[in-house]
Amino acid sequence: MQIEVGDIVTLKKKHPCGSFEWEVIRSGADFRLKCVGCAHQIMIARTTLEKNIKRIKHKE
Repeated sequence: MQIEVGDIVTLKKKHPCGSFEWEVIRSGADFRLKCVGCAHQIMIARTTLEKNIKRIKHKE
């Protein structure tokens, strides 16, 4: 799966703030994501992220 820094990923479960969208800040074996709704940041393993992605909006 091709995920790059700056992409917006839509996940299956929503964040407690109500947003489904996360911006990719760092990629590699794991990812750092920033919530588009409230700017909360998380680290998530690549396998977990790939399993939970619904859609990817690539940066332009």
